[in-house]
Amino acid sequence: MLVKHFGKGLFLVISILILAACGSKEASKAGMNLVEEGKFIYASSGEFKPFSVTNNDGTMSGFDIEVGEAIAKELGLEPIQKKFKFGGIVEGVKSGRFDAAVASHSITKERLKAANFSIPYYYSGPQIYVRPDSTVETIDDLKDLEVAVAKGTTYAEVAQPVTDNIKFYDSDVVALEALSKGKHDAVITDFITGKEAIGAGMQIVGKELLGKSEQAIAVAKENEELLEKINKAIEKLHEDGTLTEISKKYIGEDITKDPEKE
Repeated sequence: MLVKHFGKGLFLVISILILAACGSKEASKAGMNLVEEGKFIYASSGEFKPFSVTNNDGTMSGFDIEVGEAIAKELGLEPIQKKFKFGGIVEGVKSGRFDAAVASHSITKERLKAANFSIPYYYSGPQIYVRPDSTVETIDDLKDLEVAVAKGTTYAEVAQPVTDNIKFYDSDVVALEALSKGKHDAVITDFITGKEAIGAGMQIVGKELLGKSEQAIAVAKENEELLEKINKAIEKLHEDGTLTEISKKYIGEDITKDPEKE
């Protein structure tokens, strides 16, 4: 009889512990203030090859997309990708339309006013691109010239000290295509995007590199728990080599390490 009661008691304790663990897990997910329970809804532009590209079926693929999927897996959530114009993605995160932006955003003071940012998941930097017959070599050579950039990027700020003649495009790739076809004097964009464009046959060449940028994931300011979990996920993906593997798959080299610490 005593054994029977002991068995029932033990079963009850185990059941309570299991329910508590499940409840704790659900509470933890709930604490992340997700747009939709059980899902990690992240935005990217689909216009920034090789980071995010729109496929024929409307879905996106690329470096950023696979990073978003890897982070969702670490969080125990279903990855849901959303295509959105780059210039409005951070505002979409701020307003609660997306849980996060995995869209190659550089961390800037201006963007930090609207959202919080994770630790970097890769490192890049802006570069000047011109046609092969151009005499432009450095940023100073762009004085008063017509420079094209993508909307919502930081590249207009790079150009502003030397020229007010700045033209905006919906994506970096479209800006580079216009340059290759004879429009504008130069484009400032991410050096990896420029390298991809050259590899795709565009008639452009890279000139001066204009610094280093840290690319990170944007999260709404009030969602501190989600930011903390994303940071832990990125740390793990750095440590276990997943980010390096994704980088080599899409970029052909490892851009996930801080070049100043190598």
